[in-house]
Amino acid sequence: MADLLTLEAALERVLERVHPLGSEQVLLDDAAGRVLARDALAAVDLPPFPSSAMDGFAVRSEDTPGTLPVAFRVAAGSPSPDPLPERATAGIATGGAVPDGADAVVPVELTSEHDGLVEIAAPASPGAHIRPRGGDVRAGEVVVEAGSRLGAAQVGALAAAGVATVTCAARPRVALLATGSELRAPGERLAPGQIYESNRTTVAVVLEGAGAVVERLPVVVDEDAAHAESLSRALESDVVVTTGGVSVGPHDLVRASAAGLGVEEVFWGVAVKPGKPLSFGIRGSTLVFGLPGNPVSALVGALLFVRPAVLALQGALHPEPPLDAGRLATPLRRDERRDEFVRARREAGDDGTLLRPVSGQDSHMIVRAAAADALVHVPRGTGELRVGETVRYLPLT
Repeated sequence: MADLLTLEAALERVLERVHPLGSEQVLLDDAAGRVLARDALAAVDLPPFPSSAMDGFAVRSEDTPGTLPVAFRVAAGSPSPDPLPERATAGIATGGAVPDGADAVVPVELTSEHDGLVEIAAPASPGAHIRPRGGDVRAGEVVVEAGSRLGAAQVGALAAAGVATVTCAARPRVALLATGSELRAPGERLAPGQIYESNRTTVAVVLEGAGAVVERLPVVVDEDAAHAESLSRALESDVVVTTGGVSVGPHDLVRASAAGLGVEEVFWGVAVKPGKPLSFGIRGSTLVFGLPGNPVSALVGALLFVRPAVLALQGALHPEPPLDAGRLATPLRRDERRDEFVRARREAGDDGTLLRPVSGQDSHMIVRAAAADALVHVPRGTGELRVGETVRYLPLT
């Protein structure tokens, strides 16, 4: 146990061996979930012209209060209007271009219109309800910086700024394989001693959600030749992820097979529960992860170590596991030697998120894990975490 790496040290060793991939041009419509390899710059000023923030009337503020004739009306999307005549107003829709000469917009609800005249009872302040040209961003300024992952808000901002294509990091190619002669595909008939294989599905969801292109290789039986053949094929990818076969039993063949193919083992064993027998190695630029076979251990290892590596390969600014803060609904005892990740349900509390651990925390209990939407981080140490204590957690949804 003394030789086990801490969570922090293990993650540091993984990330320091990551070399970001190349880049490619991507249409904005296809860029959601991708990581920018270069800053994305605005193609236009936004707004591209002074525009109205309200339905109302464009005026010269010096002409208010007063009663003014309506010279013309401006709809959103209409051509640039004529200059506003002296001592007049223009009806204007939200988003409409403010005519030259006007320096304020009076909301329609603050006016009274009759017989082509508009009565404005209160003075308007210069600049009121006008969105200035370039008030959001100027052409050539950064809209989204390199290393950012593109979600709905980022893609929307880029579209509004006239950006049609972006330079994104290439998506990492991940070869994913499960080992174990006892494994069968869901839907097949189980013979005595056999179980359904779930780890490839679980891990693939985690890594595809991080931008990886995942190839699920066939299940590998517990034979040296089968391991060598499958791993040799897998090593052509950017990342190899195996599940099972990394402990010290007679059928745990992954580490020896990988070593025989030239994989340099960086570490084996982490002070994390669940997920202690986890291995990490490299061959050239290929990252090789050996996750435990227990389903929850495989899930935790993928979230804590493999997902950050996949994001780092894409140059993400913050590839580390995204831990949020919440409060405990029940006490949790700490392990003096290992960090623990406890499956829990999130609830809305009076002062934020409340975390309630689910029953059944054994590492093989993947069905019990389905009831959880958070992994509560219980740092190694003595004593216990008390009810109401602030803790960090990893969202699962």
